Order: sequence, then structure tokens, then C-alpha cells
Amino acid sequence: MNELEKIRRRKMKKLKEKIEKSQTEIKIEVNDNNFEEKVIKQSNDFLIIVDFWAEWCMPCLMLGPTLEKITEEHRGKMVLAKVNVDKNPKLSQLYGINSIPAVKIFRHEKIVDEFIGALPESQVMGYIKKHLDD
Repeated sequence: MNELEKIRRRKMKKLKEKIEKSQTEIKIEVNDNNFEEKVIKQSNDFLIIVDFWAEWCMPCLMLGPTLEKITEEHRGKMVLAKVNVDKNPKLSQLYGINSIPAVKIFRHEKIVDEFIGALPESQVMGYIKKHLDD
């Protein structure tokens, strides 16, 4: 086996491991303590959709199933991270969350897009679609 074939196999193995991991974790709860690990670092491997929400927020409860559906449809390419703003005030302050639901899309350790409000699925997909293959 030549060196190029070894490299190809190694990369394919890593990709397979990432996909398998993403299949078990498409929706994660994140907090002030694990945000760096679960969102920032993992955004190097997947598109991370961060949903800042609260239990009392009706628009948040309407948007949640839409985000979950889109995440399920793009399993292996993206992860939905849920941040309860009432339980994680540091993250809310750090990311300037003044209205909810607020969605921030992370890729390669940066926010690449964001929106506020319970948008229809087609509009939500418009924000996400631009970054799926980055």
C-alpha cells in the first residue's frame, strides 16, 4: 500500500468516526461551562446551530421543532445546541442576547450567521443552507 492510499484510508476513518458521533448527537444542551468544547471546538467539524431560548417563550417553543427537523434532515453535517438563557446568563451576556429566540450559526470557531425570531422553516433553511458545505 502506497503512502497516498494510507493517507486516504486514515482520512476516511476519521470522517466515518465524525459521522457516527454526529448520528448519536444531533441535539445537545450546552451551558456556560461546556460551550467552548461543545460549540466552539466542535464547529470545526460540523455546522453548529445555537438556539438561545427559554421555557416561558412561546416563539422559542414554536421555533424549536423546526430547528430539530432541519438538524435531523442534515444529520452528520450539523448539530443543534440549545442554550437556556435563564440558566446561562454568562453566555447570554457574552453573545448579546436581548431578544429570544435568537439563533447563532457557528462554523470554524466563528459566528457565520444569525437571526432572531420564530421564522418559517423555509427562511430558517435559507440561513443554514449557505453554510452547510463550508
